[in-house]
Amino acid sequence: MSASSLEPAFADSLLNEWLSGMGLGVEYVRAEGNTLYYLDENGQEVPVLDHACGFGSLIFGHHHPEIVAHAKSALDTQYPVHAQLSVQSHANRIATKLNEIIHRETGTNEPYSAVFANSGAEAIEICMKHAELERQGRIAELTAEITAHLDEAREAVRAGSATVADDAIVVASGRGAHDFESLIAEIERRNAERLAQPPVYLTLEGAFHGKLVGSIQLTQNEQWRAPFTSLASSARFVPVDQPEVLAKIIEDERKSLYDVVVEAGVVRVVERDFPAVGAFFVEPIRGGAGMKPVTAEFAREIEKVCEALGCPLVVDEVQSGMGRSGAFLASSHMGLRGDYYTLAKSIGGGIAKNSVVLVRQDRFRPEFEVIHSSTFAKDGFSGAIALKVLDMLEADDGRAYRLAAERGERLIAMLNAVRADFPEVLKEVWGLGLMLAVELQDQSNAASEIIREKAQSGVLGFLIAGYILREHRIRVLPAGPGWNFVRFEPSIYLTDEDIERTEAALRSVCTVLRDGDGKRLVP
Repeated sequence: MSASSLEPAFADSLLNEWLSGMGLGVEYVRAEGNTLYYLDENGQEVPVLDHACGFGSLIFGHHHPEIVAHAKSALDTQYPVHAQLSVQSHANRIATKLNEIIHRETGTNEPYSAVFANSGAEAIEICMKHAELERQGRIAELTAEITAHLDEAREAVRAGSATVADDAIVVASGRGAHDFESLIAEIERRNAERLAQPPVYLTLEGAFHGKLVGSIQLTQNEQWRAPFTSLASSARFVPVDQPEVLAKIIEDERKSLYDVVVEAGVVRVVERDFPAVGAFFVEPIRGGAGMKPVTAEFAREIEKVCEALGCPLVVDEVQSGMGRSGAFLASSHMGLRGDYYTLAKSIGGGIAKNSVVLVRQDRFRPEFEVIHSSTFAKDGFSGAIALKVLDMLEADDGRAYRLAAERGERLIAMLNAVRADFPEVLKEVWGLGLMLAVELQDQSNAASEIIREKAQSGVLGFLIAGYILREHRIRVLPAGPGWNFVRFEPSIYLTDEDIERTEAALRSVCTVLRDGDGKRLVP
């Protein structure tokens, strides 16, 4: 099963060695539907049921024949793949379809402008950039007002039509201010300090938003994020389902600039709300936390925070969107309404790289279309695939969504049945639709030295995945904190037979863990 080569290793040498140690060092040579194939020692294809499906990218499975045929047709027409800085009407057709779907699911008619990218992580970075452009616009308006007020107050004091309130000088008392001009200088100094501070972004505990320079700051995994914290604005990770913490965040993150007003011939110092928070990023189903959905109640509290702080709410649907939850937007299940949405993964149909950011038009900055660009974003080929995928999702009055919900319910029922029989091994089942995970009980004190050591080092989930692949020809991968969750993200064409096979495999590994037979897990 392990991939091998006599060639020198210039790529993935460490990764491939580690995968082999976990029993996952397999090179797949073909894929279709929910099945991957590798070659055995005799060169014969061995089928593997795929529950990873490209980290949730394959809502229609590998190489769906309709998508493949459409891709070939698009290439045969010689429609331009790359025609940057030209009119590309396919982008507007995609945006129009997405607006129609979002309006239906959210019950609103607010239009959204689209910005295209290549991946989910890049879509998140676009949101960070646009949110900062939006924030800087608000800051510019605010500082212009303050400058005008300072000038007006200065003229009034010089003309003798206004005096400075005694308590106004207190603002600058620590700097030795004793007159109006030194007060103004101190206000400008303090405001300049505030203006020089970068924004902070809010996101949820256990969040995963990508691994690029900006998006990694929003991803809580310390191992991935810590080496790069100095490269971009910081994030505050918000505990989930604790409304009282959200109230404190409003208090903590509400910053201000100093301003002056002239009232009844008296100059007074006042504080103006300053937009210190760039945006609040929310995954409706937190893949990095083990496929845990946000509750409807907490979603409402999040919206209140964004309203209070004046920051956009970014709903990250990179993994949960495109029908995987049983609706086009997983956020529609909990009534979460985004100012921005990110979509990726399945919009590429399993064969193209594509993503899109949707920004509510009353927040959209049109100049962003000029100051942000990408060579490969919005290309003709990925655009053609996106249009086909959207047509397939919407076909037959949304049959794909119904399949995702129905297959998900069947899979959840099976997972819960196994959990009920092995409560000492499986703790909980999480997720919606076909974005699911089972949480393992803590095995860090297991009697088996192998199980105990692997749990303590955070690789037990990978060893379990290797065992299931080796013994049952089923591909699963771990997720969540400590990789202590096993994820299930198959396509909508998951069959009852596939579910029965998965149940047998899960019961097998649960028996191994319950009996403490750690040696069976080792490849």
